Amino acid sequence: MTAGRPTELRTPSPTEPRTPSPAESRTPSPGESRTPSTAESRTPSPSGARPPSPTEAAARRLLDLLAAGAPGEELAAQAARARAAGAAPGDVAWIEETTGVALAVRRVLDQYRRREAELVALYDTAGDLAGLRDLDAVLRAIVRRARTLLGSDVAYLTLNDPVAQDTFMRVTEGSVSAAFQQLRLGMGEGLGGLVAQTARPYASTDYRTDHRYRHTGPIDDGVAEEGLRGILGVPLRLGEEIIGVLFAADRTPREFTPDAIALLASLADHAAVAIDSARRLDETRTALARLEAANATARAHSEALHLASDAHDRLSKLVLRGAGTDEVAAEIAVLLGGGVAVHDTDGSELARIGTEPVTPAAASLAASRTEGRAVRADGVWTCAVLAGAEPLGSIVLTGRDDLSEADRRLFERSALVTAMLLLVRRSVAETEDRVRGELLDDLLAGPASSAHWDPDSLALRARRLGVDLARPHAVAVVDCEPALRSRLAAEAGRVARRRGGLAGSRRGRTVLLVPCDEAGPLADALAAGLARGVGAPVTVGTAGPGSGPGRHAALHAEALRCLTALHALGRTGEGADVAALGFVGVLLGDRADITAYVDRVLGPVLAYDAERGTELVRTLYAYYDQGASLARAKDALHVHVNTVVQRLDRVAQLLGPDWNAPDSALEIHLALRLHRLSRGTSGPVTDGHV
Repeated sequence: MTAGRPTELRTPSPTEPRTPSPAESRTPSPGESRTPSTAESRTPSPSGARPPSPTEAAARRLLDLLAAGAPGEELAAQAARARAAGAAPGDVAWIEETTGVALAVRRVLDQYRRREAELVALYDTAGDLAGLRDLDAVLRAIVRRARTLLGSDVAYLTLNDPVAQDTFMRVTEGSVSAAFQQLRLGMGEGLGGLVAQTARPYASTDYRTDHRYRHTGPIDDGVAEEGLRGILGVPLRLGEEIIGVLFAADRTPREFTPDAIALLASLADHAAVAIDSARRLDETRTALARLEAANATARAHSEALHLASDAHDRLSKLVLRGAGTDEVAAEIAVLLGGGVAVHDTDGSELARIGTEPVTPAAASLAASRTEGRAVRADGVWTCAVLAGAEPLGSIVLTGRDDLSEADRRLFERSALVTAMLLLVRRSVAETEDRVRGELLDDLLAGPASSAHWDPDSLALRARRLGVDLARPHAVAVVDCEPALRSRLAAEAGRVARRRGGLAGSRRGRTVLLVPCDEAGPLADALAAGLARGVGAPVTVGTAGPGSGPGRHAALHAEALRCLTALHALGRTGEGADVAALGFVGVLLGDRADITAYVDRVLGPVLAYDAERGTELVRTLYAYYDQGASLARAKDALHVHVNTVVQRLDRVAQLLGPDWNAPDSALEIHLALRLHRLSRGTSGPVTDGHV
């Protein structure tokens, strides 16, 4: 459904000639008295002050009514009153015209008041949601507020099920149908399934008769039993992830205005953040519960054997006083009289005491996870480090051909203590990373993000984390293949902490804020170091350095443009700042108007393609990418060589006969590359990229 645009009110500029109103342009008849013009009416009579003219009095009444907030009917009645009072036709026409302007002003004022009320309601909603911690309470508050804000009969919320590939009814407000409250909508089914699939808002004035949507029996039955007609649905978006759909519906046909759609979408944005916060809180509670369960298990086993209990106490004291993995591994090695190595879930070594580098055998580790006991193979004891069913890593014991039952239990309990240590480390790291990420996000948002953006507060928060924002810092945006991005984020966090900086995620990209003197060498070092940690190529775009919180937003934008340029130029897996990108870097660094440049060089060709659906730009890409060879260009485009010639002839007509001269060719080739860069594409022309 396409909503009409509101009528735009236009006021002539002071220098623009004013078109006379019908009353001003009409010539009075010979027997008709002439109403004085505005200029004439301002001239005082010889006796002094004069009474206002009918038009002036009417204008004053209209202004008074506007100021008093009178209804539109009262404004519209002024012309009729003037006519009834015997005003001249020209005056009546002028009053009618002025009344139209006053009504338009009244509509604009009403719209501003409505927008103000909606913003206040959204602000109150954000405050209410921020104070909730229970997920069910959050969901109920969202749906209740949606129904109130839109004045709908029913409001409801569905959450996406990634396993079942559908979206299911989670909370309803105002619903009376049990069948409706238990609906599940497949992706693309009905209005809600289409919103969940496409991540776009959809509305229907009367869903029962609206054939734009894929109707199914269960959905239609549920909607009919609930008696719904007009339905609006907007996605619950969390970054790039769609977690559900928020609906408002009436039991009578209703056409939802663009303002209503925007209002529900804004509420959905607040709701998605609140849902995510509630979920994270539940996850934290679950993790704490698991940690408590691990502690309880360790205490229960320690009570079984006095020796194991004493050893457990010694190891636990190490953890409680904040000892590292090396200290715990050294204590285990002393207790068991052998060499000890601790590994992470990916096999990376966390600590090693009294033994050569050793990697836990996959079969032994799998058997230990299954049996919940230490396993011996090839003279090496292996025990999985678990928190419940979740693997946290492994611990390996060497130099002991055999273990008594007590020592074996001690070794297994050492794995429990190691699990406690790793859980605490992970919890601390996650909390610290979250705090650091929130600070980084606030810094990169910049002063334009909020009227309350306070650089002094940000600097104080940074000092508490050991980060001195007064030092020059560079911003780096890093990227790798999608499957490894979570690992890249973790590795970037470790690198940032080691360098005394910050790391986090912004708009789906991992970002680092690192103290340094030059951005170029930092990009090279990060690309090499992160690639080793991730085990795959990492692309790094950097910008800076700059000092002070106010600089970081601009540096982030420049680093992001640099990363995009690296991909577009085929330099994936490298690190660079804008200075290392040649002419592209100069354009990006100076924030040149790339779009204007491309339009100046390629504008006629781009317009021709857009108007006629041709592929002249794609042909130029192929022509230059194939070394200006017609034969290779036609192979790349999968067309006849005559087609290529005809298209290039058309280019010559549009750009001039000298388009392929060396100077012009360089300009066109540069514009083509910038056009590809500005569109964020870097693939070959045979893929259809333009």
